[in-house]
Amino acid sequence: MTTYYCYHDTPIGPLLLAGDHAALSLLGFPGGSMARRHEADWVEDSEPFTDAIGQLDEYFAGQRQDFELDLAPEGTEFQRQVWEALREIPFGETWSYGELAHHIGRPTASRAVGAANGMNPIPVIIPCHRVIGSNGKLTGFGGGLDTKQFLLGLESEAIAPGLNFV
Repeated sequence: MTTYYCYHDTPIGPLLLAGDHAALSLLGFPGGSMARRHEADWVEDSEPFTDAIGQLDEYFAGQRQDFELDLAPEGTEFQRQVWEALREIPFGETWSYGELAHHIGRPTASRAVGAANGMNPIPVIIPCHRVIGSNGKLTGFGGGLDTKQFLLGLESEAIAPGLNFV
């Protein structure tokens, strides 16, 4: 199967979008521990990502809170369970890793949930940035903590204009 890709400029830098004509399977950051570049055998074509680009632009403009896209993240059954639960964290809210573990019915699996969260192949759209430490502090993020703080600030500003996050 052919993997298509494009880069899209956003306020957090150029994001790599990749997938096939049916679904988005990867969103890569330009920097941070999860920085991604396209593979040599991928085909550059932005057409499969028209909806994703439009919805990302709406999100960054404060006009979208939920993404309505076909997604195909690749991972284990447990990882996919965690990623699905991430999509249930309301816009502008944060959960701790422990809360997320409780939400999926695995209250003692906070560390495993954290590892799965860190392997999320479609950040922003699957909002792993909404997970914070139990002490309320920002914790690791594949796009860097500045990016995580920006995303949380964007969401809090959309809900309560004029208030600053953190």
